[in-house]
Amino acid sequence: MSDLPTPGTYSIDASHTHVGFAVKHFGLSKVRGEFDKFDGAITIADPITDSHVEVTIDATSFNTRDAGRDAHIHSADFLDVDNFPTLEFRSTGLRSDGDDWVVTGELTIHGVTRSVELETELDGVIDDPYGQERIAFSAETEIDRTDFGLTWNQALETGGLVVGKKVKIVLEVEAVRPKDA
Repeated sequence: MSDLPTPGTYSIDASHTHVGFAVKHFGLSKVRGEFDKFDGAITIADPITDSHVEVTIDATSFNTRDAGRDAHIHSADFLDVDNFPTLEFRSTGLRSDGDDWVVTGELTIHGVTRSVELETELDGVIDDPYGQERIAFSAETEIDRTDFGLTWNQALETGGLVVGKKVKIVLEVEAVRPKDA
């Protein structure tokens, strides 16, 4: 890709970023939700493959638009937000995959850290009218929640489980850096 971001540190713009997920419910439909509070930075390096990402997500901001379900996810059965108030991602590598990128990193949920790969697309780089450079990325991965100690479930009489093991994580990220920084 020819239009790469200028090296520097970009702050994630929370008002223009979506941290979402989807998981199967009763083996039928997908429950979708998001985390509403997070903070992070993307450091673009030269060479680009030395770039780095760090993100911290407020576990209490888990939101599926169902207060009862969200309270259950906040409980010790799942995220246990009283003991594990944040989820964290720290990148460990970046490699080109054609026109796209793969960001490898360490994801920590419920106090358990596992390696993940984010399939990432650079959506664009612009200079905004306020003297800042903005970058946008789309990324996704799939994790097995039980790998992170999130093992609660309930068997259905008809077979299957209430909550799927696989969780698809979908990110739409915009980050900003002052042009003179």
